[in-house]
Amino acid sequence: MVYVDEIDVGQEGIAEVILDENAIAQVPRPGTSLKLPGTSQTGGPSPAVRPVTQAGRPITGFLRPSTQSGRPSTMEQAIRTPRTSSTARPVTGSSGRFIRLGTASMLTSPDGPFINLSRLNLPKYAQKPKLAKALFEYIFHHENDVKTALDLAALSTEYCQYKDWWWKVQIGKCYYRLGLYREAEKQFKSALKQQEMVDTFLYLAKVYITLDQPVTALNLFKQGLEKFPGEVTLLCGIARIHEEMNNMSAAAEYYKDVLKQDNTHVEAIACIGSNHFYSDQPEIALRFYRRLLQMGVYSCRLFNNLGLCCFYAQQYDLTLASFERALSLAENEEEAADVWYNLGHVAVGIGDVSLAHQCFQLALAHNHHHAEAYNNLAVLEMRKGHVEQARALLQTASSLAPRMYEPHFNFATISDKIGDLQRSYAAARKSEAAFPEHVDTQHLIKQLKQHFAVL
Repeated sequence: MVYVDEIDVGQEGIAEVILDENAIAQVPRPGTSLKLPGTSQTGGPSPAVRPVTQAGRPITGFLRPSTQSGRPSTMEQAIRTPRTSSTARPVTGSSGRFIRLGTASMLTSPDGPFINLSRLNLPKYAQKPKLAKALFEYIFHHENDVKTALDLAALSTEYCQYKDWWWKVQIGKCYYRLGLYREAEKQFKSALKQQEMVDTFLYLAKVYITLDQPVTALNLFKQGLEKFPGEVTLLCGIARIHEEMNNMSAAAEYYKDVLKQDNTHVEAIACIGSNHFYSDQPEIALRFYRRLLQMGVYSCRLFNNLGLCCFYAQQYDLTLASFERALSLAENEEEAADVWYNLGHVAVGIGDVSLAHQCFQLALAHNHHHAEAYNNLAVLEMRKGHVEQARALLQTASSLAPRMYEPHFNFATISDKIGDLQRSYAAARKSEAAFPEHVDTQHLIKQLKQHFAVL
């Protein structure tokens, strides 16, 4: 039997994101919601330094479920945004993965399922606690019949006179899988009163994150740390929430605490490394990524990061070798596109504009949804004097990633130069919405307002 880790927050489908029935406030206060990226600006990097995802959150150092997807504002954006690292197709339902796990059981026995669930006498098995627990895990994990598993758990906890915390946790898991988050919260809280376990804290925090209550989840993690000091999973949970709320300095501190307890924690090493890289300390980031390499992590993304760190740390002899290794290890088109995009940056850094042009075109050949490559290609076309081509590329970039401020600002600048003031002003306002502190955008808007006042 294959166990699936239920503790991590899974990927949400389009229906769960757009038709969210659990929102408490449509316009939450700053720093209290995961839906509004960048609401907490305490210690958060600006988009000028650290790139953002298509959802508007700063790029994390470690790919996790829900970090790439964010909360798209429109259905069109939700359909266009790739939800996972390995496919450009959106996740249409969060239950699809569990259904596929359930159908795998049919392959093991040609005569049909191992246990016919419809014929089981659940009250009889509920009176045998040891057998009931094994049967529940089979029904829940292998057969993926949540309703039958919930019936068995309810009968068993009734037989135990509601004194067994384990059954309450299982009922909570069933309710969570069925989308009944408030009922799941009650079960997990009741289980915690009887027996405090790390897993129960993590399940309850998962409910609060799904309900978009990160502050409540943080307080819960801190309560758990009082009972289980130095528990790595709780510290990591706090760091993840701070990172998703754009509070990078606090996240880095908690990741350092994780490494004090477990110095081989890949996620903490990767996140601290990326934080140092975007804090203009590539040499220190290089040490963290080398540590990952020593631990046996051998992937395209790691060599991609090593190549960038070597380039910005002026270790040019290792830069191209790292990118060559990254290209050879690329598992899909998106990874290869990112490597070519970074090679384009290296080419710009050494002044080889024609090589940069080729690299960005190769990035788009691998992944035609790469908004950053469209933007940078437009800048190179503008340098060659191809204004209309540059404008077309920038419009494509801004439609693919509306949260990025660069395409909007570049389009506004080009439109201003050729005298199209109305489009320039509209694009500048979009740039300001994406990055309010951008000084050049503010200057351009002020200049355009003076033009309009004269007219």
